[in-house]
Amino acid sequence: MPQERPGSAGEHRVQEEMGTADRADRFYAEQVLDHLNPRMREFTERQEMFFLSTADARGECDSTFRAGPPGFLTVLDERTLVYPEYRGNGVTASLGNMRENPHVGILMIDFTRDRIGLHVNGRARTVPDGAMRALYPSLPVDAVPGRRPQLWVRVTVEEAYVHCSKHIPRMARVPLQGGRAWGTDDARRKGGDYFGAAADAAQARTGRAGGARPGWFGA
Repeated sequence: MPQERPGSAGEHRVQEEMGTADRADRFYAEQVLDHLNPRMREFTERQEMFFLSTADARGECDSTFRAGPPGFLTVLDERTLVYPEYRGNGVTASLGNMRENPHVGILMIDFTRDRIGLHVNGRARTVPDGAMRALYPSLPVDAVPGRRPQLWVRVTVEEAYVHCSKHIPRMARVPLQGGRAWGTDDARRKGGDYFGAAADAAQARTGRAGGARPGWFGA
């Protein structure tokens, strides 16, 4: 019996329409793994950020960004990743999606050293901090005093594959004045009303329209 091709039925239809099926099959055969090999594990463990994609039961999508010290995205074994979730804006869009639909996509990109990316697709579930640490006592502890995860997201790896370097820009590290504001509640350090959404909402509530666009902090 022929082995089932990776990817979705829609993916395969578009490949046929665009004449890329042979090229796709070579990529599937040579680059798509169902686990993290040693080089992928090493790459993951030194990342300080990743992009996370989720969708709810209706397919409504959300993408977000997660960051932390190297190792915050922890490799437990070749098929398991975990990362901490902290108190945010209270919306919990990604966690809510995972409750309805466990499929997640993680994209890590190294902009500064190797200029390469790694995709990891899998299934996620949430685990309380205490329960996770009871199972894995060596999990990293946050360096910010008193800051502890509310819970952990545990991802079972289903696909892992390279994101080619062709269009990844080279970036350089620049020291951030005052350091990175891990866990801050300071509105300015979090970005304030950069896009003027709060000002727009206030205008809508009071029935005012037009006028000058607000500044970074809604001033």
